Amino acid sequence: MTVPTLTIRELGGDAGLPLLVLGPSLGTSTVLWEAAAPALAEHHRLLAWDLPGHGESPAATDAFTVAELADAVVAAVDGTSAGEEPFFMAGVSLGGATGLELLLRHGERVRAAAIVASAARLGEPQAWHERAFKVRAESTSSLIIASAERWFAPGSVAAHPELTGRLLHALQDADDESYAQCCEALAAYDVRERLGEVPDRVPVLALWGRHDAVAPESSAVEIATGVPNGESAVTEGAAHLPPAEQSEATAAALIEFFARHTEGARP
Repeated sequence: MTVPTLTIRELGGDAGLPLLVLGPSLGTSTVLWEAAAPALAEHHRLLAWDLPGHGESPAATDAFTVAELADAVVAAVDGTSAGEEPFFMAGVSLGGATGLELLLRHGERVRAAAIVASAARLGEPQAWHERAFKVRAESTSSLIIASAERWFAPGSVAAHPELTGRLLHALQDADDESYAQCCEALAAYDVRERLGEVPDRVPVLALWGRHDAVAPESSAVEIATGVPNGESAVTEGAAHLPPAEQSEATAAALIEFFARHTEGARP
């Protein structure tokens, strides 16, 4: 196992604003946050990272865990002009799982965290191993139809054809081996018994999409009640990718949540 190298991208916001680090879901890229970014950038400096072999991040060279992804996020942030500044964070699905590991491993760095469309354990290990095998045999292109069905609520594709198309292209363009290794990392990921170890000074919002079958309300409630300082909320009209499907509502929920927890953030 090794800490992978992640590429981080500026998505807007003045350098004097509190830092918000944004994480993607499996198969997507920083494109996931582009629609929500303008509203978020009015309140935060935005840094968004790509998973190994996704978007602008280099392909993985060795196996890694979700915990090591959390280490990689910290290393990527430290390599920017923000340096070792404490930050707010929001992550979707695998990005949210990475966020929970970030709270467990680097909780001192996080002001507050939004875990979006995610869970303390995502899916069943066998299913992740089967998906990894499929991608290695048939490429990520073989996942497009099933992923579109999981990712988007009814009407989302019609409402946002350009953005949803770009997200599906990001899946198709992802490095097959890196995607498979992300699946294997998720197969081993389970922090259900460790939620109580999240620092009680760090507020956590578990935000779920009304139509999400991957990380439904029960997953958000488990996080919100398991961490010492948690709450949950729903995004209507969204499934597994709320920042893309319901960008205004998602941004509003994050802005309101982080605004309640800005004490100590850099003005």
